[in-house]
Amino acid sequence: MVVPGSHQMEDNMYCPPVDLQKDAHVPDFDSYLALYKKSLQNPEAFWKEVADEFYWKKPVTGPVLQHNFDVTKGNIFVKCMEGAKTNMCYNVLDRNVREKNLAEKVAYYWEGNSPDHHAVITYGQLLSQVCKCANVLKRLGVKKGDVVAIYLPMIPELVCTMLACARIGAVHSIVFAGFSSESLCDRIVDARSSVLVTADGVYRGEKLINLKQIADEALEKCRERLYSSVKKCLVVKHHTLKTKSGDACNKLQTPWDPECDVWWDEAIREAPEECEPEWLDAEDPLFILYTSGSTGKPKGVLHSVAGYLLYTSLTFKYVFDHRHDDVYWCTADIGWITGHSYITYGPLANGATSVLFEGVPLHPHVGRFWEIIEKYKVTKFYTAPTAIRLLMKYGREPLQKYDLSSLRILGTVGEPINPEAWHWYYEVVGQSRCPIVDTFWQTETTFPFFGVEPTILNEHGEELEGEAEGYLVFGKPWPGIMRTVYRNHERFENTYFKKFPGFYVTGDGCRRDKDGYYWITGRIDDMLNVSGHLMSTAEVETALTAHVAVAEAAVVSRPHKVKGECLYCFVTLKDRAEFNHTLEDELRRLVREKIGPIATPDFIQNAPALPKTRSGKIMRRILRQIARNEADLGDLSTLADPKVVEVLLSQRCEAAA
Repeated sequence: MVVPGSHQMEDNMYCPPVDLQKDAHVPDFDSYLALYKKSLQNPEAFWKEVADEFYWKKPVTGPVLQHNFDVTKGNIFVKCMEGAKTNMCYNVLDRNVREKNLAEKVAYYWEGNSPDHHAVITYGQLLSQVCKCANVLKRLGVKKGDVVAIYLPMIPELVCTMLACARIGAVHSIVFAGFSSESLCDRIVDARSSVLVTADGVYRGEKLINLKQIADEALEKCRERLYSSVKKCLVVKHHTLKTKSGDACNKLQTPWDPECDVWWDEAIREAPEECEPEWLDAEDPLFILYTSGSTGKPKGVLHSVAGYLLYTSLTFKYVFDHRHDDVYWCTADIGWITGHSYITYGPLANGATSVLFEGVPLHPHVGRFWEIIEKYKVTKFYTAPTAIRLLMKYGREPLQKYDLSSLRILGTVGEPINPEAWHWYYEVVGQSRCPIVDTFWQTETTFPFFGVEPTILNEHGEELEGEAEGYLVFGKPWPGIMRTVYRNHERFENTYFKKFPGFYVTGDGCRRDKDGYYWITGRIDDMLNVSGHLMSTAEVETALTAHVAVAEAAVVSRPHKVKGECLYCFVTLKDRAEFNHTLEDELRRLVREKIGPIATPDFIQNAPALPKTRSGKIMRRILRQIARNEADLGDLSTLADPKVVEVLLSQRCEAAA
């Protein structure tokens, strides 16, 4: 199973897992084909059947899906269940508690930054806390349609706040708690948020971060821009958790403005436990999530209530083959779209039990992931290739200390996975018995998810049949596709629909092989056009990491007078490996052998580490700027370690300097 499209979308495709065990519950391929055929031939009946599983205050009376993808024929739009009324929070909480009798079932096992910090939250408890939070937000002046900015770490209050917004019809805008004050300010200003929810502080490993101070700096920047929409700031007391010694971690001075700031704990304590849900139109907005744009100005991707409910619930059910007794763990941060879909809305819509993890993979020891899997008997484990490659460095020994026999299905998300990491994940973590489900932008082969009909176009917009490689596009929508760019519909149309009128352009390259499998080759903006040949950076990176000395690689383009673009490669070596001319020659030869002479790198730079966000995503924008010797590298505050950039700059290839 996969999650197609750019990372601001939730649009899945189906991949039958390999080497299925007899006791695996994943649907067989014939069942998939039958359901897929039904979803394309009679989408109205298919999605109506999915919708019937949920509560509708007012049922749909018209078509389930309507759309226009052709900019030459008017405004682009997608509508799902138009005319119906429902509420997301009611469907993922009240329905489970009151209709399915799941009040005592665990919704989340929360694990904090330290093993000492943990909690168990049932569906009944979560509903009570969400209602109390909803009442607090209303008391702070939040109304239907207002935008609430959320700047919180991975703690239960984050889930409570986003669901409270959904309950009262407010639109949540979650900002990853690793972003800078400038990034937070940009998102507050663009969304015109009326309330900000944050925490006093958070530990990331051993490092204590003063979130409230960053939030205050962001609000001050808003005022400097003569824009101060935030009237109240709701603050969770989080960094004051007890340490192993029992002492409170009162190391932070929390800045405080009594005219604006409100302590979460005090406000929640006084709030009623009942809150009637706001019944919303199916196409009312559910949330905004900002993603980086090619212009540098973040795009506020907007999703709507009904479509997101239908699609995340269905994709979670089938992608992870959900069973009632599963313990599911997605290690993503809710600040990203994967977390919205597959930590909050998808699992809760299915009444699932999940692990909510605040910490980092290596703290307080390198076996933290495996320790948690053993502790909660996790059955479905969903993480990123970056995390897999990081943990590979420590070998098998840390895993052998823990019992991982509960695992049944593994998943990867967020970036292409190289074969070495895939095999380690399958053979070492999954003990060669767990199928791996991989998401849309992976390099594994895939079949489309229900309702998703892919097409491959060439540069001229001509549809390619049979074996082909080109642009991945879609001529029809599915319920979970984004609706617009918040307050900038023109940008939405120009970014996703203008290049090929009549099609949604994902921004991904794709290859279809002779057996009909689709191979996602990488982002088009991460692809290279060398002497007229389009090639995937992911494909080159896979070739480089096939060398025994290479732990990780990142490839970007650099202008070339003859070729147009050439390959500039950054390689991180394994321990004790030496970067020299011999290794460079071997790497060039390896790429030639695996891809062809046209892909031979012009530059290969030793990279002791790569610039990554705190969630592990490689910042290729920065690598491109380094390769092109651009002076202004922009905001580096989102990097986990900005010093990495200084090292890379000092070691740039001499010929490229």
